[in-house]
Amino acid sequence: MRQSIFVDILIWFFLIVFALFIVLPIVFMFTASIMSSKNIMKIPYPWISGEFRWQNYWQAIRGNDGKFFYLRSIWNSFLVASLTTVGTVLLSSLTGYGLAKYKFRGRTFVLMMILSTMMIPFEAIMIPLYLIITRMGMQDTYSGLIIPLLMSAFGVFMMRQYLLTFPDELIDAARIDGTTEFGIYWKIVLPNSLPAVATLAILTFRSQWDNLLWPLLVIQSPEKKTIPLYIIQFATEKYTNEGAMMAAAAIASIPMFILFFALTKYFLSGAELFAARKD
Repeated sequence: MRQSIFVDILIWFFLIVFALFIVLPIVFMFTASIMSSKNIMKIPYPWISGEFRWQNYWQAIRGNDGKFFYLRSIWNSFLVASLTTVGTVLLSSLTGYGLAKYKFRGRTFVLMMILSTMMIPFEAIMIPLYLIITRMGMQDTYSGLIIPLLMSAFGVFMMRQYLLTFPDELIDAARIDGTTEFGIYWKIVLPNSLPAVATLAILTFRSQWDNLLWPLLVIQSPEKKTIPLYIIQFATEKYTNEGAMMAAAAIASIPMFILFFALTKYFLSGAELFAARKD
């Protein structure tokens, strides 16, 4: 009994320490966003300084040049991340459904080929991909940001694993009722896969919202830059203070918090379901 209590305390201790390592950088970002550069650079760091410099947020939004490109960058990131997420969810779920529920020769080989692409780092295909979109005239366009990243091998694998246990009886009943094959996917399979869909949507949106490397290659026009590009440019300008830099980062993180808490019910149920299926 005592040994069990000791193990529980030890587990809780490590969980709390691990949680603090995750939360502290976020707390630092939001507290530093309302401080002056002088207080931010103090050692030890004054977590509660009593200072509220809300003008840091105004400087982050208006920019050092006063052209308000940050608002445009927020819209660009939202547009690119949203369209990429919708495309990835649809293509991954459709492919995963086909690999899970349709029996055809070479199905395992196709799955292995898709999964093998996960072993290739993006940096290895970045230049060939860039040359392809340049030849296709998609450089410095939204389509150049979205189309090359629509397909996700991880998304296909996740949806396929989820749909392996989807009841075949529902699919057979729909076929008997005369529903088309695409109708079965659209009206039955997809609406009943919300936990997996929500999980994939959150992961994809976060990945594209934070994506720096690909937009850095593709986009040159200031009005088409995404949030990571804006923050990099904003941080390297001559008259930017550290508080305004933290404010720009804090504003950029808010949509991700909103998305996670809006879909947290499906996200957590999806995680629990995957864990139960693994056991």
